[in-house]
Amino acid sequence: MSEFKPLTQAIIDGKVAEVVKLVQEALDDGMGAQAILSDLMIPGMNHVGELMAEEEYFIPDVLLSAKAMRAGVELLEPLLAAEESQTLGHVILGTVEADIHDIGKNMVAMLLKGSGFSVQDLGISVTSDKFLEAVASSEGTVILGMSALITPVLDEMPKTIQAIEKAGLRDRVKIIIGGAPITEEFAEEIGADGTAKDAASAVTLSKKLLA
Repeated sequence: MSEFKPLTQAIIDGKVAEVVKLVQEALDDGMGAQAILSDLMIPGMNHVGELMAEEEYFIPDVLLSAKAMRAGVELLEPLLAAEESQTLGHVILGTVEADIHDIGKNMVAMLLKGSGFSVQDLGISVTSDKFLEAVASSEGTVILGMSALITPVLDEMPKTIQAIEKAGLRDRVKIIIGGAPITEEFAEEIGADGTAKDAASAVTLSKKLLA
């Protein structure tokens, strides 16, 4: 018998149709959209991250779980918007220029949304100019999250930070970087405010930086 509730287990198992069915049942039973996401769905993706770290899950498994998670989130999104009175903060995300990997970034985006942040996802191969434009168009303190999976593109991260500094915007931007080649030493070296090893850590760090 699973230690997880059925919806959480369905996320872990990557069962799209089952997730949609169970999300709808939870809504029909009167459970709030935010509670469904936070209490039942996010724990599933957190466990998937743990399984990947333990090398029990691999990329195809994670993709299946992410697809199931996304299907459930799509069902909840209109209701989440209606429930949301204010966000914990605004986060701009993107995979740096010349890198098209986005599995980790997409998981971070889903968990941040589920935790109450507003998220602007710029996608893959995002140039420093596009990151800068997004930051300049935002108001107040924001978090900028940059990801990379391949070592040759890491120089794009300090390039973006320098562009933000040159534009005089650095004092209102908290910068988080992530991806397999990223270390805490590298984050400190380029002037980032922190690094996150996985999606759950990214949410924790985001809350801490905006506290």
